[in-house]
This record gives sequence, structure tokens and C-alpha cells, in this order.
Amino acid sequence: MSAIAGAPFDAAAGDRLAKRNALVLAIGQALAGANNTVIVVTGGILGSMMAPDKSLATLPISLMVCGMAAGSLPVGMLARRYGRRIAYQVGAVMGTIAGLIGYVAITHGSFWLYLLATFCGGLYAASHMSYRFAAADTASVEFKPKAVAWVMAGGLFAAFIGPQLVIYTKDLVPPYLFAASYLGQASVAAIALVLLAFVRVPQAAVKTVEGGRRLAEIARQPRFIVAATCGTASYALMNLMMTSAPLAMVDCGLSVSDATLGIQWHVFSMYAPSFFTGSLILRFGVTRIVALGLALLFLSAAVGFSGMTVTHFWTALVLLGIGWNFTLVGATTMVTETHRPEERNKVQAFNDFCIFGTMAVGSFISGGMLAHFGWFLANVVMFPVVAIAGGMLLWLALRDRLRAA
Repeated sequence: MSAIAGAPFDAAAGDRLAKRNALVLAIGQALAGANNTVIVVTGGILGSMMAPDKSLATLPISLMVCGMAAGSLPVGMLARRYGRRIAYQVGAVMGTIAGLIGYVAITHGSFWLYLLATFCGGLYAASHMSYRFAAADTASVEFKPKAVAWVMAGGLFAAFIGPQLVIYTKDLVPPYLFAASYLGQASVAAIALVLLAFVRVPQAAVKTVEGGRRLAEIARQPRFIVAATCGTASYALMNLMMTSAPLAMVDCGLSVSDATLGIQWHVFSMYAPSFFTGSLILRFGVTRIVALGLALLFLSAAVGFSGMTVTHFWTALVLLGIGWNFTLVGATTMVTETHRPEERNKVQAFNDFCIFGTMAVGSFISGGMLAHFGWFLANVVMFPVVAIAGGMLLWLALRDRLRAA
């Protein structure tokens, strides 16, 4: 049983606490998601302007994803030793630093310094990507899917904060395009730093923190393998398309505003379903919702493959966002079913490490893929990955049904 200073708390108190944390973390998710969006919208464009080679244009975003992978395990260790609040505030500090370094890099035309900025932004993202687990930590079994969805719903506001921040600040420091956007990013992260002081996630007693099964034993569970695979597939594919889309749209002759608004509606679609995803999981079951998410990812690739107009790009990005939400919320819920309370930090950190490590590989590939083979190949890659994840999910569903019988 979870505890504060070793004292247990009841289920009702836990749900009240989970709802309180979910609200605070949802606001934090909105602010942190805006930081991500600034980098996603501007990274490829700035990369193409500053990089010594065109194939390195998406390297800034790849370094952000590397920061997410590099930060996921340390975030788990910080949370385990000092608590969620401290771990998340350290992440917000890195977000503030990322914005300040980004401003200096742009005004001095330093591509390599800009890579450092996006890497620090990735460290911030590694912390806020685990917000969804924090609310679930104190939630009852019935409220867990909703707690995860509530926190992710905060990202809905990031869909507007980030793009609008870019649109209104991109030309404020002429002739340095997007320089002021990174000062805005630093300010938003600083606000989040203050907000996160209100997070109250009970820390397990020392003896329970030290206990639990070995990670290898937990990771061998079929349910964890399938959940991690589906979560990783959804995030990696979403990142591949989202990383490539703004640069592909500009290369097609569309405007920076078209690309920015495309990402805005994509991020909106990523988080808007969170208001009802938890309820859908409770009504139809987690397996069906994950399967629906994978189907929408497949459809997104089909639309992106079929044309390169604004309509094609935006429709593909909207479907991509909804599919990502269903798949990730469902996969996250499945992961929380595979570990005990004393095992949560190491299991959740390992799950995110798998996701972000795979994303990093996909992000590195996307730059050369887009430079040499174009937008179409980025969509084609999605088909076999979705098929593999869907096949594993089907196998788990049949396995569970046979065991129940």
C-alpha cells in the first residue's frame, strides 16, 4: 500500500488526491507540451537553415528525442529517491535552460549549440512524459484510465499555446527567425517550475522502494511486452511523421503558417480525445481501444501517402494524433497492470526508455529519409510497423481468451 512517511491512506483519499494531482499535472502538461511544440515546429526549418548538410535538417529534433531517451531512466531514479515533485521540477529547469540556449544559438547562427538546446528540451520532455503515471500512482483501479486521460488532456492546450507562441514571436527579433520563440519557451518552462510545487504524490516507504521483482522478470510478461510494443510503435510512428511533416510542407511550397497550423491541429488531435479515452477503455476494454488506435495510425499513413496538398497533410496529422492518443493511453493503462506499487518507478521509466530510444532511431532515420526519398516513404514505413504491433495485440487477446476459457 502506498504511504507518506510510512502511513497508509484509504482508497477514497487516494482518488481525491489523484484528481487533485491530475488537475495540476494537466496544466503542467499544457505548458511542457508547448515547449515540445516550439521545437517540433521550428526544429526542421531552423535545421535546414543552419545545418551544414540538408540531410541533417531534422537532427535538432532527433537530439530532442535523444534527450528524452537519455532522461527517462534518471527521471525514474530521481522520482524513486526524492519523489515525483522534485524530479519534475528538475525537468522544468532543463526546459528553461533549453529555451535560453536556443535563443543564443539562433542569434549566433550556431547549429551545434542549437543541438544542445534541443537535447535539453528532450530532458524536459522525458520528465513531463511521465506525468501520466504520476496521477495513476494514487488512483484506484477504476479511476486509473481516467487519471491517465485527464493528465494527457492537458496537452490539448499545448496545441494552441505552442503554435501561437511561434506565430506571434517568430519575427520579434529580426533578422533572427524564431529567436524570440525560444525566449517564450524558457518563460513557459519557468512558469511550470512554480506550478509543479503543488504536486503531491505519496512516496512509498523505504522498504517498499527497495523491494519488488527484478525488472527482467517483469519485462518478460506477455502483457508488458505487448503494451510496450504498442506504446513504442505509436510514439515512434507519430514522431516520424510529425518530425517530417513541417519540413515536407515547406519543401512542397506551402507556408510556414500552414506547417505551424498543421502541427497545431495534430497536437490538438493528440490530446482532445483524452476527455473520453478513459471512459471508452472502461466501457469497451483496453484491447479494443488500442486496436482502434493502431487502425487510425494505419489510415493516417494511407492519407499521407495519397497526396501532398494542405488537406492531405492536415488530415493525415489529425488521424495520426487521434490514433496516437488511443494507442498510448491504452498501452499506458496496460503497463500499470503489470507491476506492483513498489515496482512502479523502475517499470515506468524502463517503458519510457524503450519508447524514447526507439523514437530516437526513427527520428535520425527521418532526416535522411526525407532528404533522399521524400514524404511518401515516411508514410510507407508505418504500414509494417502497425501490422506487427496489431498482430501482437491480437495474439495477446486470443491468449487471454483461451486462458479464461
